[in-house]
Amino acid sequence: MGALVWLAIILFIFWILGFAVFKVTAVVIHLLLIVAVIALIMGLIRRA
Repeated sequence: MGALVWLAIILFIFWILGFAVFKVTAVVIHLLLIVAVIALIMGLIRRA
């Protein structure tokens, strides 16, 4: 019974870490998209 409790605790910790990592990854992807859009707009302005 003790092994099952430890397994549940470890899986719960990984589940929480998975949410944290997903949120960090989502923030990084959004920041990269914003930088790409700004670079595209700056490139269009400089060509005009």
